[in-house]
Amino acid sequence: MIELKPIAIAYNKRHEIEDDYWGEVESKIVLDRSLPEEAFSEIESFSHLEIIFYFHKVEKNKIVTGARHPRNDKSLPKVGIFGQRGKNRPNQLGLTTVKVIRREGRELTVAGLDCINETPILDIKPVMQEFLPKDPIIQPKWTHEIMKKYWG
Repeated sequence: MIELKPIAIAYNKRHEIEDDYWGEVESKIVLDRSLPEEAFSEIESFSHLEIIFYFHKVEKNKIVTGARHPRNDKSLPKVGIFGQRGKNRPNQLGLTTVKVIRREGRELTVAGLDCINETPILDIKPVMQEFLPKDPIIQPKWTHEIMKKYWG
């Protein structure tokens, strides 16, 4: 058994689960009171962060453990859940790289966090060039098609 406690909550204007148009979304990540403010010390010195969050609105009966058509689009190939970034994952974990806008005490404002209002944040890590892939990124052609409007 693994037990995780959110380290923060994300607040933004997106209240409904949607697949596209996340690029303009700004979110305020508020550090949980159980953690000291110094947990955010110097976080604003990084341009980007990786945010690990919990898809808390996914209904348990809609979790996919096998393969499905991304976005339930039958024109796309059937792909295993671990070969796509859909929210209906076995452990309901999301991961997104965001841009840091500012930090004010226990609050961190970021751009591009693709989660809805009041999403539990499980962890935050700084993006460091040394951790980025050294090799070219390779991905199937269909992924480019579904991502056209994602950040739009």
